[in-house]
Amino acid sequence: MQTAESLEEQAKTVIFFGNEKQVLAILAIADKIKETSKKAITTLQNKGIEVYMLTGDNNKTASAVAKQVGITNYQGEVMPSDKAAFVEKLQADGKTVAMVGDGINDSHALAQANVSIAMGKGSDIAMDVAKMTLITSDLQSIPKALELSKRTVLGIRQNLFWAFIYNIIGIPIAAGVLYPVNGFLLDPMIAGAAMAFSSVSVVANSLRLKRVKL
Repeated sequence: MQTAESLEEQAKTVIFFGNEKQVLAILAIADKIKETSKKAITTLQNKGIEVYMLTGDNNKTASAVAKQVGITNYQGEVMPSDKAAFVEKLQADGKTVAMVGDGINDSHALAQANVSIAMGKGSDIAMDVAKMTLITSDLQSIPKALELSKRTVLGIRQNLFWAFIYNIIGIPIAAGVLYPVNGFLLDPMIAGAAMAFSSVSVVANSLRLKRVKL
């Protein structure tokens, strides 16, 4: 048992082989933690995002993994339904929850989350349920995806603003709202050019996303 406990403290899951009387062998299984995982979690935390780890592994293994990657909020021995319940609890506390998973056991929680992210090398059901699927298993792609989404939404709002400005100003002038005041009528050629420029400005603003460095 001492050997098993020592292995669990090293973030390894222990499997016992034995007969009816004694343990014959111990097998330790461990998921290799990518070097970029800790950096990705630190990046998310620096952005003010709370990071939680939920795993079906035993508590000692969960504790060891959490310590290695810098996570303070973690739970071990969590069932699939418990993951979904945990997400629901965070939502009840008024938090917007993004769930990242790659296995069948994560599908229920992915469906419950506000934003669900599946890793590209995960199970098919996780990718079917998730709203976003990353083509890599590198956790550093998560903060990059969130930042790209944030910039995309900002671009959409900017485009809507300029489109409304062009129409709010241009349509009344083209309709002759200034004619009774000063006799001004907007030349159809100028009006057409303004509308074309409106479309060009929206497209050009959207293309700025291609130059974003994440």
